[in-house]
Amino acid sequence: MLKCGLLGEKLGHSYSPAIHSMLADYEYKLYERSPEDVEAFIRHGEWDGLNVTIPYKKTVMPFCDQLSETAKRIGSVNTLVRRADGSIFGDNTDAYGFERLVRRSGIQIQGKKALVLGSGGASVTVCDVLQTLGAASVTVISRGGENNYGNLEQHADAQIIANTTPLGMYPNTGKAAVDLRQFPKCEGVLDVVYNPARTALMLQAEALHIPCASGLYMLVAQAKRSSELFTGTSIDDSQIDRIEHILASSMQNVVIIGMPGSGKSTVSAALGQRLGRPVREADALIAEQAGCSIPEIFAAQGEEGFRKLETEVLAQLGKQSGAILSTGGGCVTRAENYPLLHQNGTIFWLQRDTALLPRDGRPISLRSDLNELYEKRRPMYEAFADYVIDNNGSLEETVEKILEVLA
Repeated sequence: MLKCGLLGEKLGHSYSPAIHSMLADYEYKLYERSPEDVEAFIRHGEWDGLNVTIPYKKTVMPFCDQLSETAKRIGSVNTLVRRADGSIFGDNTDAYGFERLVRRSGIQIQGKKALVLGSGGASVTVCDVLQTLGAASVTVISRGGENNYGNLEQHADAQIIANTTPLGMYPNTGKAAVDLRQFPKCEGVLDVVYNPARTALMLQAEALHIPCASGLYMLVAQAKRSSELFTGTSIDDSQIDRIEHILASSMQNVVIIGMPGSGKSTVSAALGQRLGRPVREADALIAEQAGCSIPEIFAAQGEEGFRKLETEVLAQLGKQSGAILSTGGGCVTRAENYPLLHQNGTIFWLQRDTALLPRDGRPISLRSDLNELYEKRRPMYEAFADYVIDNNGSLEETVEKILEVLA
């Protein structure tokens, strides 16, 4: 069996082993090596194929006996293959991955002015691909270069924005290198970050109705090309779509919103059991962190104090991946909660007849006319929801409706 893996200095969690296990039958391990150990590992380690990540994409180049034209042009290597004669071949499959991402997104590059945010290794690759695809011009925006974040007005006519910076990447979500409103002619946004599924930059693009795409497809596509090099075989491109769908589904949160008493906790628990996923209750975490019950928080701090605590908790929960998130009925009353939930989640609005909604233990429900409260909040639920689910039937029916969407 081929011995393959990912080489880096500090790898932490990586999706690469899972991706490669779905591509072919070979061993795929994570190899953390300090800078002084890289050469010995490359020359004498027991491996047949390697992916290489930061900070070693340039480090490994002198150890290659042959480089692909792409690797030579870009000046970095992210895939190594040890051939039968012991020689080492280096290639850059990130370029293939980004090109596939662009083509899949449908964003047109030919003849367009492109800005590339960031000047690191990924930036060089992205610039190369955009130029190959016929961009009219490609300008790198960096913190200290001639074109920087202080003179973006010079590039207000940019049509393509590509982010190669780590801004907005988990766990430091909610940040973006630029404000897209600075670019009124922008026609497409590409972000190499894939966790969260929607960075702050992508969320803004969605809000402005600008086509956008995240880096998850690029990650899978480059792995597919690496696997072909490892095995010397051809893998159908349909595998990229299949694996990307599996990963995206497993990474996304399932977020449940709805009126107080609409069944969010019950449905969430059932979904967690069916899907084998952790269930996170926003109200329970609020009470835990506050050290008292929800009614006690309302009594001591009022609704405004509670809503502040709620947003802080949703900021924590929204960064997670692959969980079922059950929210409080009024989370939609704060617009700032939407990106916190949507960055990594698909949002389901449970609808239930107001006559069936219980009031016990719910401070706002106890003091409100539920029909009036529903009418007031209805447009807010509509604004948050990706899908609307009727929850007037059985629990099993409701769960099945959600599972159909997630399939």
